[in-house]
Amino acid sequence: MIKRFLEKLIIDQLFRNKVILLLGARQTGKTTLLKQIAKQYDAVLWLNGDEYDIQERFKNPTSTQLKALIGRHKMVIIDEAQRIENIGLSLKIIHDTYPEIQLIATGSSSFELRNKTNEPLTGRKFEYQLFPISYAELINHHSELTESRHLKTRIVFGSYPEIINNEGNEIEILKSLADSYLFRDILMLDTIKKPEKLVKLLQALAFQIGSEVSYNEIANVIGLDSKTVETYIDLLEKSFIIFKLNSFNRDLRTELKMGKKIYFCDNGIRNALISNFQLIESRQDAGALFENYLVAERLKVNQYNKNYANIFFWRTKEQQEIDFIEDRDGQIDAYEFKWNEKKVVRFTKTFTDAYPDAHTKIITPQNIDTFLSK
Repeated sequence: MIKRFLEKLIIDQLFRNKVILLLGARQTGKTTLLKQIAKQYDAVLWLNGDEYDIQERFKNPTSTQLKALIGRHKMVIIDEAQRIENIGLSLKIIHDTYPEIQLIATGSSSFELRNKTNEPLTGRKFEYQLFPISYAELINHHSELTESRHLKTRIVFGSYPEIINNEGNEIEILKSLADSYLFRDILMLDTIKKPEKLVKLLQALAFQIGSEVSYNEIANVIGLDSKTVETYIDLLEKSFIIFKLNSFNRDLRTELKMGKKIYFCDNGIRNALISNFQLIESRQDAGALFENYLVAERLKVNQYNKNYANIFFWRTKEQQEIDFIEDRDGQIDAYEFKWNEKKVVRFTKTFTDAYPDAHTKIITPQNIDTFLSK
C-alpha cells in the first residue's frame, strides 16, 4: 500500500475534541486511508452515507437516537457524508453531547458537505483534502529513479490509486471513473439543469489547459449563458475535478488584471474526457499536459506541507507570459515549464525588471524533483 501523507496529519489530530472532515474526489483513496488509520484503534463504527437506511437514521436527529446508533464505539467514520440530509446538525449534536467520541466524515463534494457543516461545526472541525496520489508519495513508496521512469505514463494517465495499481488497464479504468463516479454528486444537484452541457463544458476546458479561459467564449461554443458557465465551473471546482489559477498583477500597467486559467486535478481524467490516450511523444498538447501535471502536483505539495502560498500565472497584454507564480509572504517565485528540454527559454525582461527580487527557475522533466518533492 502506498502511504499517504495525510495519514500522519490526521492521526496527530485524533481525539482532540474536533470533528475531522476529509474531502476529495471519489476514488482518490479516502476510504482506504481511513481504514488504514482505523486499524490502529478499537471500537470503530463505519457508516456509508450513500446507503438509504443510513440516510434515514439521521433524519430529525436527537442525541438519544444518535447514541443508540453509535453504541459503545469510540470512533465513528461516516463515508460520503454529504449524502446525509442533516449531517451538520447530527455531527454537532454528537460532538457536543459525547465529546469522547472521535467523528470523521468524508465527502466528495465540498460544495455540499461544507454547506451542511460550516455553520454547525464552526470552531469544531479540522479539514483536510485528499488528492490523487502525489509525485512525492510515489517517490517515498519506491524511488525518484523509478518514478522518473513513469513520468510519461503519469502525464497521460494520471495518478488515481486504481490507475497506479492496475498498470495496463488504465484506459478502461479512466473511462469508468469519468463516466460512473466523478460526476455522481454534481449531477444530483438541482443547480445542474442540463447535464449534457456539463460534459461539453468539461471537454471545452480540456482543450484549453495552459491557455487563458474566457467564460463568454465557452458559453458561445457550448450553448449556455456565461453566468451558467461560471456556476458550473464553480461546482466542478468544489467537486475536485478542476481548479482555477488567476493572473498575477501588482502595478504594471500592461499586466492582465482579470485573467484566469483552468487546470484539471488529474491529467488522466482530462484525457478521458477527450478520449485521447496517445503517448506523450506523439502529442501536440505535450507541453500543456506537462504544465497541467506540474501545477496540479505543486498544489498537492503546498496543501500537504501547509505551504500557504498564493498561486498565479502571469501575462501581459502583449502576450508575454510566465507559467506559474507563487507569492509567499511577499517573496515571489516564478517558474517556466518546458517539456522540450532543448528549447531555449528566458524569462521576459518585462517581468524581471518589474519584480527584480523574484526568484526564477525553469522546470523540465530532468529537474521536476526540485519542484515537487519539497
